[in-house]
Amino acid sequence: MLKLNHLALCALALLPIVPSAQTLGMSAAQAQTANDHRADEAAIEQVMKQYHAAILAHDGTALSGLFLPDASLWLNVLTDSAYARAQSKSAAAQKVRVSNYRDFAKLLSTTTKSFDPEHSNVVIHTDGTIAAVYFDFVFNVDGKANNRGSETWQLVKAADGWRVASIVYSSEPPA
Repeated sequence: MLKLNHLALCALALLPIVPSAQTLGMSAAQAQTANDHRADEAAIEQVMKQYHAAILAHDGTALSGLFLPDASLWLNVLTDSAYARAQSKSAAAQKVRVSNYRDFAKLLSTTTKSFDPEHSNVVIHTDGTIAAVYFDFVFNVDGKANNRGSETWQLVKAADGWRVASIVYSSEPPA
């Protein structure tokens, strides 16, 4: 009986070690996942920096390279107040305007105006395969705020890295 008690005590003493080993293994996996997540967020932030640089440089080709080739969804949604102002000028005003990155890239490559978007309050959600980026923006033209609102990008991790699949943004141009 004494041997059994001694054996039982040894087994009880080892019990806390087993979960610790499992926790240690999970922690290493969780740490790797966290590192992968940070790397994905950094890569997405880099896409945003490249987008900004392409705009500053009037480089429609570089901007186009950030998008999936067949991506075409680019929605500009007027805020209620901006839509009311637009309707007062024209009954044909549209609240939702559909475009695509190619149209913006063409404008970017041909305009002589200086464009400089500012992004703030950036939030990135990703699972490592898809991502959503949400932020506030001010779009400056020739040094003056030309538009402001909130913007969301949908991205996918393609074979060659993160690419923008769509952009949807609210639009509040100055009155």
